[in-house]
Parts: sequence; structure tokens; C-alpha cells
Amino acid sequence: MKAYLVTTGTLFGLLAAMHLVRVVEKWHLLATDPWFVLGTAAIAIVTGALCLWAWRLLWMSIRS
Repeated sequence: MKAYLVTTGTLFGLLAAMHLVRVVEKWHLLATDPWFVLGTAAIAIVTGALCLWAWRLLWMSIRS
């Protein structure tokens, strides 16, 4: 279970970081296509939350 949580947390963290970089790179498109930037930011937030959840579950399993 711990290996799964580490793998999941790492993958979701990398996906969140990649989407945040994409939002910063494509920020100039906000004026012409706001849904692209906002959609990418929403994906980054969701994957970041899943990453934090996986690491929190790992931390709780280690402590108990």
C-alpha cells in the first residue's frame, strides 16, 4: 500500500507541476481563449489535491 501511495503521489505531483508550467507558458492566451487556460488550471488544482491526498494517506499510514 505504501508503494502505491508513493507512486500515486509522485505521479499526480508531476502532472500538477506540468499543468502549472503549461498555464504559465500559455498565459497570453487568456485574452483569446480563456477556457483553455482556466481548464488547464483546474486540472492542475485537481491533480495537486490528489497528490496531497496521497501523501497525507501515506503519512497517516506511517504514523499508525
